[in-house]
Amino acid sequence: MKTLRDFNFKGKRVLVRCDFNVPLSQEGDTLDDFRIKKTIPTIEYLLQKGAKIILMSHLDDPGGKVVESLRLTSIQERLIKYLNIPVIKTLDCLGKEVEELVNQMKPSEILLLENLRFHKEEEANDSNFAKNLSKLGDIYINDAFGASHRAHASLVGVPKYLPSGMGLLVEKELEILTKLIKNPKKPLIAIIGGKKVETKVKLINKLSEITDFMLISGLINREIKEKGIVLKSIQEIVEPTDEIEGKDIGPQTIELFKGKIFSARTIFWAGPLGKIEEERFQKGSMEIAKAIIKSDAFSVIGGGETVEFINKIGLSDKFNHVSTGGGALLDFICDGKLVAVEALK
Repeated sequence: MKTLRDFNFKGKRVLVRCDFNVPLSQEGDTLDDFRIKKTIPTIEYLLQKGAKIILMSHLDDPGGKVVESLRLTSIQERLIKYLNIPVIKTLDCLGKEVEELVNQMKPSEILLLENLRFHKEEEANDSNFAKNLSKLGDIYINDAFGASHRAHASLVGVPKYLPSGMGLLVEKELEILTKLIKNPKKPLIAIIGGKKVETKVKLINKLSEITDFMLISGLINREIKEKGIVLKSIQEIVEPTDEIEGKDIGPQTIELFKGKIFSARTIFWAGPLGKIEEERFQKGSMEIAKAIIKSDAFSVIGGGETVEFINKIGLSDKFNHVSTGGGALLDFICDGKLVAVEALK
């Protein structure tokens, strides 16, 4: 599979699929630009190589129609801030205006296409939509790890029509997660929190094959028992011994979990351990985050809520790897592949 280093980008139109699907305020401002920042190295590499850079992404779920509050204006503003050069945004992702702007581009200029999901054909993986997008570029680069579990036109359709490769973000994610699954330093501990246990059963079962211990939140533990979910292997699972109002792990559990964490050489964490939307139920997740940082273990964290929380409390740069993937991260750990990455082959 090709990476950025396999292409000559000089003067070429490079269509880059990014994952700028970031949380927004009601006013349309970006609340957490973590995913935007993580794509900057790929964009800077292409700038240095003299590419004509055409960025594309979806944002939220407008249902195949134009929703003014879901335009990529706030994304454009953040890109300008981090790159410190002009970024022109189009009014649509296809059409005459877009083609004209692409034709006028000079090397090391950047164009941002409007929200792909304003067209229902994107999620439907419509071949004509993919073909029309591909006409805007000479080379296609996927740097949208967080969306790479989706079989959408811009992710699996476009690579059929253009020479394709992965960006620096996708390359790094795959390298670290492959190492986590196939060759982790032991003991390996997984920490699984959040809610909707049905979406995590496959993950828990997969991880139980490779982990030494799995620490689970009170909510996940209750859901497993209440719904009669049968797990493949339960001997590695460490349950909470106390809770705060059923919405956070208690002090005994924090100490129990810390003991396991300090014995680990690799730690994978997905899902908060309490109802972190309320400050009084953040202590468990906060204490566990600090313990992971203090430990000597190689740490990997992922999942939208967990990453948002870690960014909010200013600790993201203390972990070895903070993944941009939620569903993509879980799918890759469970299946060892992602549909949009396979499309690059």
